Amino acid sequence: MNICPYLEFSMQILGKKWNGLIIHYLSLCPNGTAHFSDIKRDLTDITPRALSQKLSELIEYQLIEKKVKTGSSVSISYELTEKGRALTAALVPIQEWAQQYKNQ
Repeated sequence: MNICPYLEFSMQILGKKWNGLIIHYLSLCPNGTAHFSDIKRDLTDITPRALSQKLSELIEYQLIEKKVKTGSSVSISYELTEKGRALTAALVPIQEWAQQYKNQ
């Protein structure tokens, strides 16, 4: 029996600590966008180094993109891509399953 390569691919992303939570967090933000400091503030248990690594990883998967705005100061934000927004929609049934079965 072969494992489905599509499920395996999705688990390579979501099976890594923090990835799913970062994607979910961004989906809750206005325009799917947040600054590093916002993410760090709200995902209190993640270290800055781990957050930086995870953001880079999610950029490589093309689920988020880094936006750099210049002017009188530099502003860096992270935003869900179309691919990332599609993944957040796929997470909704998983969230519903967890709500139903978490305490059983």
